[in-house]
Amino acid sequence: MATSWETSVTESINAVYLLFSAYLVFVMQLGFAMLCAGSVRAKNALNIMLTNVVDAVVGTVSYYLFGFAFAFGGSNPFIGTSFFALHHVPNDSYDYAYFLYQWAFAIAVAGITSGSIAERTQFSAYLVFSSLLTGLVYPVVAHWVWSSEGWLSPSAGGVGLLFGSGAIDFAGSGVVHLVGGIAGLWGAVIEGPRVGRFDAFGKPVPMRGHNATLVVLGTFLLWFGWFGFNPGSYARILVPYPDAPDQGNWTGVGRTAVTTALAGSTAGLVTLFGRRLLAGHWDALDVCNGLLGGFVAITSGCAVVEPWAAIVCGFFAAWVLIGLNKLALKLWFDDPLEAAPLHGGCGAWGLIFTGLFAKEELVVQAYESGEVGVSRPFGLLLGGGWGLLLAQVVEVVVIVGWVSLTMAPLFYVLHKLHLLRISVDEELAGLDISSHGGYAYAAHPEDHHPRFYADYTSIADGTR
Repeated sequence: MATSWETSVTESINAVYLLFSAYLVFVMQLGFAMLCAGSVRAKNALNIMLTNVVDAVVGTVSYYLFGFAFAFGGSNPFIGTSFFALHHVPNDSYDYAYFLYQWAFAIAVAGITSGSIAERTQFSAYLVFSSLLTGLVYPVVAHWVWSSEGWLSPSAGGVGLLFGSGAIDFAGSGVVHLVGGIAGLWGAVIEGPRVGRFDAFGKPVPMRGHNATLVVLGTFLLWFGWFGFNPGSYARILVPYPDAPDQGNWTGVGRTAVTTALAGSTAGLVTLFGRRLLAGHWDALDVCNGLLGGFVAITSGCAVVEPWAAIVCGFFAAWVLIGLNKLALKLWFDDPLEAAPLHGGCGAWGLIFTGLFAKEELVVQAYESGEVGVSRPFGLLLGGGWGLLLAQVVEVVVIVGWVSLTMAPLFYVLHKLHLLRISVDEELAGLDISSHGGYAYAAHPEDHHPRFYADYTSIADGTR
């Protein structure tokens, strides 16, 4: 039996591990900012950087006041009703480290959505949808899956597991990425494409981002942060498994980091050669998005699949992303960062993948702390029956439905009130000069063209 001193040391190590993971996930905000900035045109770089900051600061306040309570407060399977403004936190279930970790996830969701509607959205609209997304929409889904009282929860403490299994979404392919992707989908659909994105015959016109260096930097920062996103979701590292005394959550943490790296790398490789066959050249930016698509897909099952299965996950994630991007162009759907196909499409695939390839032993270790003699549904292709796969499908359907029910009306109302999209003149001038009074770079190309500069400044000061 552990002494009080041993218990204190264990809890301290677990808290430090969770805090360090939270810091890694927060670094992903910097990754998102760099990726977004490099993926848009230079005239909108300052705007997209500011929206990334706003997503974080608005999300922090709304998640503190309401989000955490809706996600992890007790009382019913649909939504939490306690812990508003962290009232009664810390307690026996949650402490400040856990809040900080979950907060880092919440602000990531708004960043995903911002990418889909970049280069044409009014700044005030970001304030509105960021608040709703981080304060209500995302937390409700988190409650369903990650709270022990949630109706989709795979936790042993749940009130009757769906299909005897519950939905396994270990680090959030659905809870985080699918939510952000579907919200971005509706925003981009209601706003419509950027001016000039499609010609008079409906053919797409390339609008490349202005800085590939920032895109690659952002991708590597996101990769680094994903090692907190996925392995950190164990929350506690010093948990030994009864059936294997030499193993514990520390073993799972290492394996989860490996599956994460393998899935992303495989997707990046497949995208590299796939795009070479389809487009006829090697494209660094496509590879970066393919890499991220692999990470998004493995996020659901990272803790419950073997490394070889992660390669399968990444392989198909790349083709899901390539296929959805092709479909988006045919439907005149404009998403500057491919956020909806990447996070929505690959997130959905990740949930289905988990229902096919989850290994029973790893499921028990992740959700039952390795209890001896416990049996749970696992991957269909490994002989685990249909229970887990059906629960995964249900999660995909209800997330799409819930986010559509909440975010689509919001974007539509903003659109009708003329609060969503900027004017054509402002869009052509660029959001930096029309909304923020200057450019992101001290020496902007347009500064050397007096006529264009006069036009832009006239928009900025309201004389045009």
